[in-house]
Amino acid sequence: MRILIHAPEAQHWQAALTRELRPTLPNIDIATTQEAGEGPADILVVWKPPVSLLACQDASLKAIFNAGAGVDALLSLPELPEVPIVRLRDAGMGRLMADYALYGILHFYRDMDRYRRQQLDTHWQAQPLADRSTWRVGIVGLGTLGQACAQRIRAQGFEVQGWSRSPKHCEGVDTHHGDAGLTTLLNTSQVIVSLLPDTPETRWLLDEQRLAQLPEGAVVINAGRGTTLDPDALLRLIKQDHLRGALLDVFPDEPLPAQHPLWQDPRVIVTPHVAAPTDVSEGARQFAADILALTRGERIRTVDPATGY
Repeated sequence: MRILIHAPEAQHWQAALTRELRPTLPNIDIATTQEAGEGPADILVVWKPPVSLLACQDASLKAIFNAGAGVDALLSLPELPEVPIVRLRDAGMGRLMADYALYGILHFYRDMDRYRRQQLDTHWQAQPLADRSTWRVGIVGLGTLGQACAQRIRAQGFEVQGWSRSPKHCEGVDTHHGDAGLTTLLNTSQVIVSLLPDTPETRWLLDEQRLAQLPEGAVVINAGRGTTLDPDALLRLIKQDHLRGALLDVFPDEPLPAQHPLWQDPRVIVTPHVAAPTDVSEGARQFAADILALTRGERIRTVDPATGY
């Protein structure tokens, strides 16, 4: 079996997969495109691969493993072979995403945005502490990462509700689904954490009309996909003082263009798509388990191209 890797930290993936697989598959060949070039493989481990790598595959290709949770970039490629696609389900990202979301919530809940502006004005004034029960958090997207965030935020004493396209259960969390459910969640959340994937159904889901359904003074956190939220509409609602501020990790165009006004608004925090980087060692353990299952002829969990996850 030959595994070919084209991804950031490719050599780390190579070492980690070798460590996981060689005891069971001693003759396995694990290479990176950087050292071996492009060519046919039994398994591809990729992140945003060039079309040329996909085009040179043949009938020996058994599966493509996507070295991240989001598969939108992969599914959009025109030369994508018709083989199963496997994506990372967590690989340490749930804990990191929950860290990021909780930071954003606490930043605004404890008025750090206001204290920062007061500091710039050399103004000493304590802000009244809000009752935590009034800060209901809405998680938009209840996949693996969304549920991890919901449980972590709930453990900090916040009331949490969640939304997904189809009905889902999340322990201790009020869940909603469909258009009516999204309206309910937006109307009743002091802060939303969007963790939506990029699919045709979620693209620009959080447009100006929906963002305006949030209560006055609400906060928006987006760490899912940049194409699920209209940043210009968000900025307009912030400038109109309908929304208090935002923490944004993802954008329709990345890197965020230097001239974009989001950079300049003090009520917006911009981070460069760093909310939940992949833990390569954990990712390699997940992929190795699935690769070994394939060698035994077992079924594995794969992406549904129709839904994008």
